[in-house]
Amino acid sequence: MKSIFQKKGLLSLLLLAIFSHGATGGELPVQDLQLAPCPDSPNCVSTLSDLETHAIAPFRYTTTMAEAQAVLKQIVGEMRRTELVQEEEGYLHYEVRSFLFRFVDDVEILFDDGSKTIHFRSASRVGYSDFGVNRNRMEEVRRMVEGKL
Repeated sequence: MKSIFQKKGLLSLLLLAIFSHGATGGELPVQDLQLAPCPDSPNCVSTLSDLETHAIAPFRYTTTMAEAQAVLKQIVGEMRRTELVQEEEGYLHYEVRSFLFRFVDDVEILFDDGSKTIHFRSASRVGYSDFGVNRNRMEEVRRMVEGKL
């Protein structure tokens, strides 16, 4: 008969095995003003993806790029368990940690001042499925920025 601690340990190992497939960790530098492509796993959304499972509409702005960047910086920065890890003119990179297991998601925001478009990518570093967390996060950001850009 297994103790409660052995059962919880097995459950933790099982969850880790499920979520550790398809790791995508590491640095995510913007190259030539493009965000990294989404991996094959369904735990990523990007405004630059052609695949329906990953595609999400970009944000638009009518303010200056600096004002739009300040708005996004404030909104995303106020989200729980979120840390700004890189900021450049026209680019923000955040790490968002999950509540339970502290898995890291990367949120990159890229401003295209020529078209007044905000492109972004939100992706889990590890795992296969995120149960829609990345898409839901960015749609929540969309709701929060409406009327402010």
